[in-house]
Amino acid sequence: MERTFEATLVEQCAPTLEGIKPASLFRWQGGCAQALVSRWAGELAPFGIAVRILKVCPRTGACLIYLYRRAWLHRILRQPANQAFLRRMGYTSQADGEMLLEQLSDRLCLEQEFPHEIGVFLGYPLEDVVGFIRNGGRNYTCSGCWKAYGDPTAAQRRFEEYRQSTVRCKERFLRGVEIPELISA
Repeated sequence: MERTFEATLVEQCAPTLEGIKPASLFRWQGGCAQALVSRWAGELAPFGIAVRILKVCPRTGACLIYLYRRAWLHRILRQPANQAFLRRMGYTSQADGEMLLEQLSDRLCLEQEFPHEIGVFLGYPLEDVVGFIRNGGRNYTCSGCWKAYGDPTAAQRRFEEYRQSTVRCKERFLRGVEIPELISA
């Protein structure tokens, strides 16, 4: 697949486009990132999907692009266990979803260590996010799209779902299907 912004978006965000994952993140290093993100934010907004730049590397200009299903993400961030976890990680307890994303963006830009709580914002099970942080990325039960610390069978099923979604979307995109047509409700 040609390395255009659109091809990268499809390859890295297919499960979110298809509605089986609340959010996706990818790195983009190319010109016009802000213009491309603005364009796709406008095109995807009618589907309840938002796109934003979470971080720009001052040295390379590479961007971390975050694509998410706004309502689904906000439901995840309102779950009491996720709120308590994020509060323990230093996030403002009364913040709404967009404010929490601003705080995440600040952490990505200002902290030397990667903020592993980002897994909550990507829809990973809280058990896996906490397990990764506690174990320093070791002692996992299986790994795929992330390192799982709970039921390996359930995690592997989800990894396979995401893989199949990516294959489907890439194939359709290569046949000329436009990104909005890849979106499932």
